[in-house]
This record gives sequence, C-alpha cells and structure tokens, in this order.
Amino acid sequence: AAVDGVEAVWADIEPFDAVVTVLESLSDRTLLFPDAGTNTIFEIPGSGDDVFADCDVTVELSFRNHRLAPCPLEPRAAVAMWETVDGVEHLTQWSENQGAHGTRDGLVAALGVEPTQVRVITPDVGGGFGAKNGMYPEDVIVAMLARKIGRPVRWNETRSESMLGLVHGRGQEITATIGGTRDGRVLGLRSHVIQDGGAYPNVGSILPIFAKNLASGPYDIANVDVSTVSVATNTVPVGAYRGAGRPEAAHIIERMMDAFAAEIELDPAELRRKNFVSPDAFPYTNASGTTMDSGNYAGALDTVMAHVDYADLRAEQARRRDDPRAKLLGLGWSAYIEITNPVTSPDFGSIEVRPDGTALVLTGVSPHGQGHYTVFAQIASDTTGIPFDDIEVRHGDTHLVARGNGTGGSRSLQIGGSAVMQASEQLVEQAKDVAADLLEANRDDIVLDPVTGTFAVAGTPSLSKSWSEVAASAIATQSGAFLAEADFQPAGSAFPFGAQLSIVEVDRETGEVTPIRHLCCDDCGVMANPMLVAGQVHGGVASGIAQALMEEFVYDEDGNPKTANFADYGLVSAAELPSFERFPQETPSPLNPLGAKGIGESGTIGATPAVQNAVVDALAHLGVRHVDIPLTAERVWSAIRSSTG
Repeated sequence: AAVDGVEAVWADIEPFDAVVTVLESLSDRTLLFPDAGTNTIFEIPGSGDDVFADCDVTVELSFRNHRLAPCPLEPRAAVAMWETVDGVEHLTQWSENQGAHGTRDGLVAALGVEPTQVRVITPDVGGGFGAKNGMYPEDVIVAMLARKIGRPVRWNETRSESMLGLVHGRGQEITATIGGTRDGRVLGLRSHVIQDGGAYPNVGSILPIFAKNLASGPYDIANVDVSTVSVATNTVPVGAYRGAGRPEAAHIIERMMDAFAAEIELDPAELRRKNFVSPDAFPYTNASGTTMDSGNYAGALDTVMAHVDYADLRAEQARRRDDPRAKLLGLGWSAYIEITNPVTSPDFGSIEVRPDGTALVLTGVSPHGQGHYTVFAQIASDTTGIPFDDIEVRHGDTHLVARGNGTGGSRSLQIGGSAVMQASEQLVEQAKDVAADLLEANRDDIVLDPVTGTFAVAGTPSLSKSWSEVAASAIATQSGAFLAEADFQPAGSAFPFGAQLSIVEVDRETGEVTPIRHLCCDDCGVMANPMLVAGQVHGGVASGIAQALMEEFVYDEDGNPKTANFADYGLVSAAELPSFERFPQETPSPLNPLGAKGIGESGTIGATPAVQNAVVDALAHLGVRHVDIPLTAERVWSAIRSSTG
C-alpha cells in the first residue's frame, strides 16, 4: 500500500483486478532487490499462437489459487553437537526435515568443512508435506552457535514461527480462456499465471512450469498457449507444498472445463468423457511436450459414476431448486493428472542379512507419516521370504545410509521401493551361490521358497538351508557383512491420475457449504499396500477440501500476517468432512519394477476443484458462473445475493 497509486487501486478496482495490478506493478515499481533491477523472478513467455481459430465457442475466466500454510503438526527443531577427533572437528546434527543427505550437503557448504566431518540424523518427522524439503537458515545457525560456544545447542520453533518460517504454498492469479465446438470437443486453451513468489526466490517461483507442462490435464487438447510470471513480494517465500504446482495446474483446467460445459449446456461429466486421452494412446505426448507413461482416465470417471445414481442426483438437485426451504445441491467433478518424481532423481536401497536370519533394510528416502517402514519391509519380505517381523528398516542417517535424495514429489515407493526390491533380488542371487556350496549342488538348480524363506535344490525341498545358515556361511567366508545395494534410476517421471466427485449442500440463506459425499478413484499404479494408499488419499482429500472451503493465509493491506496461528488459520478437522468413498483402479507404470506411480499428493490435486465445481454447480441456476476459493459462507452468500437468477 506504500507504492504510489496502489492505495487508489485497492479502493477503486475489484479484488481480483487489484491483486493482479499490485503484483504486476511490483515488477517495475518498488524493487525489493534494487541491484536486480526487477521483481520478476521467473518467466515463461507465451507462444502468441491463435489457439482458437477453429472454435465455435470460447469462455474466459479470471480466478485465484490462494496462499496456504503447510501446517505440519510437529514444528521444526534441530540439535547440533561438535566433537574433536584426532584434531578434526566433527558435527552431529539432528534436523527435522525430509532428507538427511541434502541437509548434510548444505551444512558442509555453509560451514566450510568436508562431508566426512558432518553427520546428519533425520529421525521420525511429524509431517512435512514438502515444506520441510531442504535446509532452512535455522539449521545453519544452530550448527554455528554450537561450534562457537563449544556446547550442544537445541532449537525448536513455536507454531507462529512455523507459520511464518516455513515456506507457503500456492499463491497464483490466473486468467484463462478455453475454446471448442458446440458439441463438446475442446480444441484450445490459453492461460496466464502470476505467481506470488514471496520475499526470496524459492522453488515456488518456478512451480508455474507445471501450469504449462500439465496444462491440458487428462484431455486431448491440440492447441495450448501458457505464459507465466513469478514476482517477489514482501511475504513468506512460496515453496513446495503437497502437490507443488500440480494442484494449481489441475485447478486451471478443471475450472475451465466446467465453465465450458456450462456455456455449451453439456453435463461436465460428459464433456470430460468426450475429451479424455484414450488408454491406447500411451505413451502420450501432450501439446506442451510432456510425455505421460500410462493412463485410463475414462475408467476412473466411470468407476466413480458406477457408485452413484447420477440421474437421481440431478433430479434431486432440480427438486431442491424449486423448493425455497431446501438447501441447494451441487455436483462437482474433477479429473486430474499428477507428475511424480518430476526431476527423475535416483535413490538408494540396501539389505543386509545377519547371522540370525534377520535383515536390515536401509533407504535413502525419509518418512514423515507415509508408512515407509511397513512397505519397504513388505517388499523385502516378499522378495526374500524373510518374515516381515524379522526385517528392520532404517533411514535418515548420513553415517549409516550411503546416499539418498529424500522424500518429495511422491517418489518414495516407486524409486526408493524399487531400489529396495532390486537390492533384495541381488541378495537372493548371492545367497543362491552360497546355498549351492552348502548343499553341494549346481548353482542353477538352487531355488528359493518365498513362503518358508529357505533355499533348496529344485525337486528336493526336504534338504534346505535357511537364510541364517546362508548368511552365517557368507559372513565367515567373506569376512564382512552379507548385503546388497542398489541405486534405482527411472527412465522418466510417472503420471498418477484420478477422478473425484464432490456432492455438497449450500444453505441459500447463509451461504454455508457442507460437503455430504466425496467419491474418489485415485489411480497410483500398482498398490504395494492398499491400506497405506487409503491413508494417503484420505489425508490428501482432506487437505484439498480444506483449501476449497476454509484454509487461507491472509495478509492485511500493509503486509502484516493475519493468520499466523491455529486460532486464526482455518485448519480443517474431521468435524468438517464427510467419510470419503474410495474405489480402486490400478494402471501400472512401465517405468519401475513395482509398477507404482505415487499417491502422497494426488488426493489434494483432485479434491479442491471438485468441491469448487460443486458449489458453482449448486448456484448455476441463479446465473452464478464462478466463485473464488476459499468458499467461505460470506463469499458464497455474497455470490447468491448478487446473482442474476
């Protein structure tokens, strides 16, 4: 508000236009970094092509994807301790984040020491959601203080410090146009995204790249033109938060699909079905040049549709519209795609069998609630036949685990799990060599019984050797641990997808929105553990619904944060949510041996636009074509009161 002319802008222009004007004015007016000469951090120019040349109908919409705070229930903490060994300083640091090795490398660079001098331990972490992916300044400060005073130093943040110290998510202003034929074929899409990058350039500044790469979503749209600009503002930096650019991309195409359906008076589900990429088109390269591994998009929508009486719901919606005492009913679809392990980084896994037959699995990825211990032990057990309860899984210690790229981008199972699987397969092959010597048999005749976990000569199961016998012999012979290591490098990123249907009630007197049903088919490839998948979907959908209805990080006109604790920030609870209805579908990825794709972020990506579309659908008969998120009672009530219907 201190910028010349901005006060008048805020007073005289509609809210969306005001935000756009303020953000764009920052590019060339008040320089937060004068030496840079600009507030523009990152930019993707549009092509300028006429993407609507063959369209009968075009629809334009301006909307926002507001700021969120990640809100992990456990705030950050760190402990640093220095010791001198043989005249050389050594740092041991416990840090609460999503990857020990990245933090180790950052501390090495900041402190001017060698990697062998730093040990980072990342224990169990109480929530991360992407915001704890990487090192923060406090990690360095704690290490420096401990070094300076010669004593261990501990730091932990308060809730309000977490709300302002962790990166935020989302923060986009969008103008988009969609075009196609009157019978429902979508032919073109253009969008312009303004990304609020926050006070310092962070990974969030480049996340609009997904607005281009995933612009067409699961649809076969021939012509796409996307432009973006990321600008610095005097706010918390935007970083990676559950979905990290993919929810924003899905939000754009899914709102535009509904807007187009309303314009041509076609049911939104039917419009989507008409435009899905067909399953036999994969690997499919979209108009932005992104190649997707596999998909069955219509199958996911049909799976959800099979669990509702859609015609009856539409009839009930019409009945309620004619009853002034009834709450309005809205049905909202979203059909989304997601990209996991987007930078296609590798990861490490190993397995060691001890003389007692138990096993130790090491992984380079880090859990913060996803169930890595369970699924990695399960993979090792399925491959080796060693009982699940006899397998220990450890992570997050740079002196114990050779290397790793941590957790982020829903990569853990498909990359870390594949590494554990490959290491386990290698160890089985090594064990066959040892068992052949013990059984005095031809190595090619040795087989592993995956049920009993014993090695025997094919056709002679009564004479066998256990893992403990094999390991003890191998250790005695080799004078070292009996283990195998693997680094799994995928050929590309995987593309989970899904369809979600939100059914909401809207109180026409107060504007209050109540989600009464939420149906999901989230296809993450092969599910190694369906129960863990269900947990991830539930958490993701809860997060997505929360953004649609209540969560928002708010600043006042002078840049002061107004939602810096849980008393002011609309964090969702079970009381505001229905029981989610999940239906499985598995479309394997050809890019890893597990066929997995990732599930940690998918539920969030699909849920937000589904709920928003449902609310707009409930108000459509009143002439309402759009309501911005979060869909607070006041905002929805205002839309009803100002409607033309």
